[in-house]
Formats: sequence, C-alpha cells, structure tokens
Amino acid sequence: MDVRELLESHLAFAHANSPPEDVHALEVEDLLDPEVTFFAFRLRDELLAVGALKRMDGGHAELKSVHTAQRARQRGIGRAMIGHLVGVARGLGCRRVSIETGSTPAFAPARSLYAQAGFEPCGPFGDYGPSPNSTFMTLSLQGPEPYDHSTPHAGTETTQ
Repeated sequence: MDVRELLESHLAFAHANSPPEDVHALEVEDLLDPEVTFFAFRLRDELLAVGALKRMDGGHAELKSVHTAQRARQRGIGRAMIGHLVGVARGLGCRRVSIETGSTPAFAPARSLYAQAGFEPCGPFGDYGPSPNSTFMTLSLQGPEPYDHSTPHAGTETTQ
C-alpha cells in the first residue's frame, strides 16, 4: 500500500462517517502546505500509518490525517504515530497540540486513543466552529510527557 492509497482510505472513512461539511481530513494536495509536516510509519518497507502536524501559530499545532492501516491496528502503531507527532511539536516549541475528530461511534477508537495519550476535550480551535459531528481535544505540552510514546521497531520517514 502506498501513501496516497492509505490517505484515500482515511478520506473515504471520514466521508462515510461524517457529513461533507464536517470532513476536515487533509486532501493529498493540502499536505504540501509549508505549515504541514507529513510522516509515514513503515515496518520493513510496509506502510502502516500516516500522520501530519500542522503548525497553527508559534505555540499551537494540530494533528492532521492520522490514520493506521486496518491490518496494523491494535499493535501500538497509532499510539506511536501520535507520540511521534507530539514529540515533533515539542521540538518546535509548541505549548499545545490539538485535534478535531468525529463524534460518532465510528470515531470512538480514535477518541479513546487520543484520551489515552493525554488529550482532553476542549472547544473549537483555529478556524473550526462548533459542530455536533466534531470532537475537539487538546494536549498541553508545558508539563511532563503524559505517557511513554516509544515506537515499535520501525522507521518513520518525514516528507515536507
């Protein structure tokens, strides 16, 4: 599976489980924005997950397009990707990282994963408005790291 195919799977899931006005996943072209840093998680050359970090301002970043391949779920890879993205945000000097995800049952595993990573519910941020189809979560980076985000033995590549 290549990066474009996994991103298309991510977008298809978002469109199948959210009304069009509440699909906020980035299209492939949007990942080329200079404010976005994109990562692919590979194990022995097999693509298992993707994720992006979008810098919103000097102290705030947003996790975008975080998606784990179906065959790679329940192996800690999503957690590792989130940990990597949070670590990159810390390295950039961000004080906060936020995410918008769906509020329907289909997104419950994602909300649970973010909560386990220390993200807490918050109100809309950036350009988002309130929506019953969105859940907003944030993580303060001003204290100690909330969990061990060591990665399984794999390589993470950066594309910008």
